[in-house]
Amino acid sequence: MINIISPSRYKVNRKKIKDAIKIDETINIIFIGKNKMKSIASKYKKEDIALPVLSFSYKEKKTIDLPTGEIFICYPQAVLLAAERNKRVDDIIITLIKHGIENI
Repeated sequence: MINIISPSRYKVNRKKIKDAIKIDETINIIFIGKNKMKSIASKYKKEDIALPVLSFSYKEKKTIDLPTGEIFICYPQAVLLAAERNKRVDDIIITLIKHGIENI
């Protein structure tokens, strides 16, 4: 199951994400801004930049109610990557999510 958490200011195609990502576990996908991502990256990765994606695994918690992991997507960074690579933002977001899942 995929839980998508996103502020209304970020245009996220939830259906496209759920159709593209098929997993048996529960994960949370959380869309955040540059400042929040920079704060999380600084705290957990000791990097002072806004990364496009960060993932965290919670494999030690084996209950049905809790997620297996969380993937944080920096929406503004996804938009920049899409512009640089001349791709759609939705496609970049799906690529970032897949990368996050691989790291969980």
